[in-house]
Amino acid sequence: MDQRRSMVRAAAALALALPLALAGCGGGGSDSGGDPTKLRVLDYYNNEPDKAVYTKVLNACAAENKVTIQREAVPGDTLIQKVLQQSSSRTLPDVLMLDNPDLQQIAATGALSPLSDYDLKADGYVPGVVAASTYKDKLYGLQPVTNTIGLFYNKDILAAAGVQPPTTWEELRAAAKKLTKGKQYGIGFSAPANYEGTWQFLPFMWSNGGDEKNIATPETAAALQLWVDLVKDGSASKSVLNWTQADVNDQFKAGNAAMMVNGPWQFPVLNEDTKLHYDVVPIPAPKAGGTAVAPLGGETWTIPNTGNKDKQKNAAKIVECLNSDENQLLLAKERQTVPTKTSLQDKFVTEVPSMKAFSTLVKDARARTGELGADWPKAATKIYTAVQAALTGGATPQKALQDAQNG
Repeated sequence: MDQRRSMVRAAAALALALPLALAGCGGGGSDSGGDPTKLRVLDYYNNEPDKAVYTKVLNACAAENKVTIQREAVPGDTLIQKVLQQSSSRTLPDVLMLDNPDLQQIAATGALSPLSDYDLKADGYVPGVVAASTYKDKLYGLQPVTNTIGLFYNKDILAAAGVQPPTTWEELRAAAKKLTKGKQYGIGFSAPANYEGTWQFLPFMWSNGGDEKNIATPETAAALQLWVDLVKDGSASKSVLNWTQADVNDQFKAGNAAMMVNGPWQFPVLNEDTKLHYDVVPIPAPKAGGTAVAPLGGETWTIPNTGNKDKQKNAAKIVECLNSDENQLLLAKERQTVPTKTSLQDKFVTEVPSMKAFSTLVKDARARTGELGADWPKAATKIYTAVQAALTGGATPQKALQDAQNG
């Protein structure tokens, strides 16, 4: 998942261009003449329960399409490096899963096959999801489920304080301040100097009209000022500078934060404590009636150019199967994610009410690579650099953003 991505993967992705271009454009994997019914699959679902969930779905798709699958699941921070190695040795897999922000960088090298070659389309999918899997107007991946972040709140703590879940920034400031007492902070969020920090800041930046093409704007500065104010008045801990999203979740679960910015992947951990009563609402908008715009997470499934056209056709059948209505709903339910087909949203929320806020957010959510494509990592680095400078007091939000933009 995106929230667990490491900077190692991003650095490796930037180093991909030449070798992947050679492998992609040259065509012909090491087994390009192999049995077309035997497919290799590469993904990073190497931990439970995700590993078992995808094993079940992939095996079912293989049986349905009369093929066999040899699956390799590697740690998330090694996937791109693995793709780099396989591209150099011309042994790319037949089906490749990618974290959605990585797709455009890989597609730019020519290593992936456009899905139009197999009559696969993304009609009816959430627009932001389609944008993430598109490069130069061509669709290169289909993403069965997605995720994003919302505002969790402790129902008992807010009820005792007479506080309603905030829907605007003004309400958020007031609620966080009122809920702060003793060792309990009003809100927790993650703001480390990496992509996780950028991921958490994006809803505030985008909802206020901020834009990654130029972060040195009054709109983004106002969003960053909100975070600075929350830390400055003690409503949020100074430790947010180092907290991962897992750390934030630990603080919330322990009752040390009345609210937190986080994602649905935390449900299993939170639900271990039967005495913890919580709920989730969309990230507050700047003003009443505004729309919260959150970033889209999740992984997309692609078809590398291996040189074996028959294998590629069978690989397309697996990608299509993973994205069937039945499998989108199954994966969403079992992985605390949201189906990417808009027609499935109402049915999904009816069956899994706890995901209502995330389903709502996904409809207006944005792909991080939607505007900048393969240049997104540069912008992400500028954003978290500015956030760190402002939260440490090293510069005002506007100055921090200007320095990062021009750096």
